[in-house]
Amino acid sequence: MQKDQIKQLIRTKAESIGFLSVGFSKADFLASEEPRLVNWLKAEKQGKMSYMENHFDLRLDPRKLVPGAKTVISLAYNYFPDSVQRKDTFQISKYAYGKDYHEVVKAKLRSLVSELQSEIGDIEGRVFVDSAPILEKTWAEKSGVGWLGKNGNLIQPKAGSFFFLAEIICDLDLEPDGPIKDYCGSCTRCIDACPTDAIEAPYIVNGSKCISYATIELRDADLPELFRGNMNNWVYGCDICQDVCPWNRFSKPHNETEFLAKDEILSFSKADWLDLDELTFQAVFKGSAVKRTKFSGLKRNIVFVDQWKDLS
Repeated sequence: MQKDQIKQLIRTKAESIGFLSVGFSKADFLASEEPRLVNWLKAEKQGKMSYMENHFDLRLDPRKLVPGAKTVISLAYNYFPDSVQRKDTFQISKYAYGKDYHEVVKAKLRSLVSELQSEIGDIEGRVFVDSAPILEKTWAEKSGVGWLGKNGNLIQPKAGSFFFLAEIICDLDLEPDGPIKDYCGSCTRCIDACPTDAIEAPYIVNGSKCISYATIELRDADLPELFRGNMNNWVYGCDICQDVCPWNRFSKPHNETEFLAKDEILSFSKADWLDLDELTFQAVFKGSAVKRTKFSGLKRNIVFVDQWKDLS
């Protein structure tokens, strides 16, 4: 089978499984990303995400992560919901409405690889869903899956940015796709809308100022003063910079049953969230990415946002 036929087969199979798009890059050293990553870490924009400093060489060269790798296949999987939470309550990111995406998307990837192996023979490689030291957005951008927006999210011209990224790093020797044009233009809506000024300049996001970082990654007993009165009711993650992005007017609801939100998540009032106990937390968020914060972490966020609401 010719290289272009293999690429088309991968695209067709991926689409049939539910993936939004697929792109191909040569597995090589990310020379242009090295100084950017070094400067970002030196400026401590990772906050207390110390894992970002680990496995530096693996982040820049997938061949060290997967020996023998020749191609990085980047894939996108839609999670934009058809129903969202009521506006007058505490908010969680849309990606966390349903079952944990790590499990759902990784199962899709494994199914894709299995189908490909039945068609073209053995494939040596590994599948990843936000689970290894990989610069996912960089690889997706290189492969033309989307362009990297000013808010640090990958954007597609016909689908917006509400999608997960995943990779197959393998020994298939395929022609790489090139990047697509950056269509952000002069727009600064994401920068203007961020209540904590986490987007310090176009394409430069200070992770330590991000509401998603504060509500998910930061495990301190209390949140920094920067976030007082600036949380806009977000208690797990934050979608502000995506919600205001003009390109997300093209987002279409997903058809993945595993990502459907439980009724409680969509209907909870502020009182319901404030009254949340651990038993209810375990029941409502069983199998959800929200479990990452544990009950104590989510409760900390809810109490913090409620405590400083008068400044919002």
